[in-house]
Amino acid sequence: MIQRIQSVYLLLVVIAAVVLLWQPVMSFTTPEDAAVQRYATLSAVHGLQEMALWDNPEQEPLTLQGTWGLLVTTILIALLALVDIFLYNKRILQARLNIFLVFLCLGYYGVLAVFAWFVRMNFAMEWHVLPWAGLPLICLVLTMMATRAILKDEALVRAADRIR
Repeated sequence: MIQRIQSVYLLLVVIAAVVLLWQPVMSFTTPEDAAVQRYATLSAVHGLQEMALWDNPEQEPLTLQGTWGLLVTTILIALLALVDIFLYNKRILQARLNIFLVFLCLGYYGVLAVFAWFVRMNFAMEWHVLPWAGLPLICLVLTMMATRAILKDEALVRAADRIR
């Protein structure tokens, strides 16, 4: 049934992933001894977005190509969790999809680390993790809790089949 507890967990994963799309997860600043101070944030939808501290016409804007990795990973987390809710009749498939979802949540941090390294090397900026970067970890924990509940339901159904 859709009203099972794992459906609530997976719905929370969908909500967290949708929020993660729009919120910045990292900020980048130039060192304090730099001649020009710069500040930028990284989010899934907007990519690397520089916040103008003051107008400087000689300063070229920061551009980071290929930020689609964060966007695709976040959208996949939300879509797979949403599809997973409606697979309540196929509990084994649901549990396997949840394991893939856990790897996607871990992969999000891998993609984020690559971007942080890339910005640090190419733009000589320091990175700072924002609180929104914890949402994939929350998604990971909720997915594991949903998997545990799904496997518990499967064990209950198999036990009921043995009794008949």
